[in-house]
Amino acid sequence: MNLPEVILVTESDEPIGTMEKMEAHRKGLLHRAFSVFIINDAGEILLQQRALGKYHSPGLWANACCSHPFPGESTLDAAHRRLQEELGFNCHLEEIFSFTYKTPFDNGLTEHEFDHVFLGTYNGAIYPDNDEVNDYRYLSASQILSLMKETPSHFASWFQIALPKVLQYLQLPVVTPGG
Repeated sequence: MNLPEVILVTESDEPIGTMEKMEAHRKGLLHRAFSVFIINDAGEILLQQRALGKYHSPGLWANACCSHPFPGESTLDAAHRRLQEELGFNCHLEEIFSFTYKTPFDNGLTEHEFDHVFLGTYNGAIYPDNDEVNDYRYLSASQILSLMKETPSHFASWFQIALPKVLQYLQLPVVTPGG
C-alpha cells in the first residue's frame, strides 16, 4: 500500500522534496497545504466539524475543507478534489492569500504548513463523507467570532489564524458583537 506523501517546502513555498504524511507530521516539517473557505449568497461561511476519527483536531470546527496536494498535483486541483471528496460538491475557487503556521498536538504530531487559502461561493446541496465530516453548518461571521471568543478550544488552530484574514479580504468586521 502506498502511503500518502506531502510536498516539503521552504518558507517561500519552494518544493524541496516529499515525505510520507505522518512522518512529516511526526517531525514537524514544513509542507504545502490548503484551506478552502466557502460562503453562500447570504454571506455566511460554511463550517465543517472534523470527523471524530481524524488523526489530529478531531471534532473541532474549521473551514469547509483542508488537506495537502499530492506530489505532482497543483494546489488548486487538490482543493477541488478534496472539496468534492469531503463535502460532495465543487465550485469555482480563487486563491486569496497564504500563510505559514506551526501547531504541536498532544498526540506528538505537529502541523507545520505553508497554507494556501482558497475562497468559493456555493448555495447548493452538501453531501458530506462521514469519514471526514462529523457535522457542517453555515454561520455568519459575527456568529463564528462570538463562538470562537466563547469556546476557542472548539476551533482548529489554522482556522483561528485564517478566519480574520478571510474576513479582512471579504471586507467584513473582524470583531465580535459587543467586543
